[in-house]
Amino acid sequence: MRLTNKGRYAVMAMADLASNANDGPISLTEISIRQNISLAYLEQIFLKLKNNKLVKSSRGANGGYVLEKPASEIKLSNIIFAVDEEVKTLNCKKNSKKGCNNKSTKCITHNLWDQLDQHINGFFEKVKLQDLTKLN
Repeated sequence: MRLTNKGRYAVMAMADLASNANDGPISLTEISIRQNISLAYLEQIFLKLKNNKLVKSSRGANGGYVLEKPASEIKLSNIIFAVDEEVKTLNCKKNSKKGCNNKSTKCITHNLWDQLDQHINGFFEKVKLQDLTKLN
């Protein structure tokens, strides 16, 4: 189980945006430099974040991105979902009749991984973007 770079970078970039919200629109170049994330990769991520109404953009010399809503209203799960990420600890589909090993029963540790999945996703549901800005 692991969260891919896309999900990690999306959360990092959004935390950067929230931390610098008082500076007005933030360019992706600024985020790229501060967070050491490829500008091309950030462009792909921010397109998805914008399509999911987490950020909005403005053009021009002072253009860039701002949060669509307050950081206190954006859950980490919103960000991760927006970039098509899924934190999954099970090898099988949760409600499938087939088990983890393509057999008719679930594997012996199925319930363990299912509980871990619920715990991780519950954590991302509870943590708000604003919480990350308080950690620094």
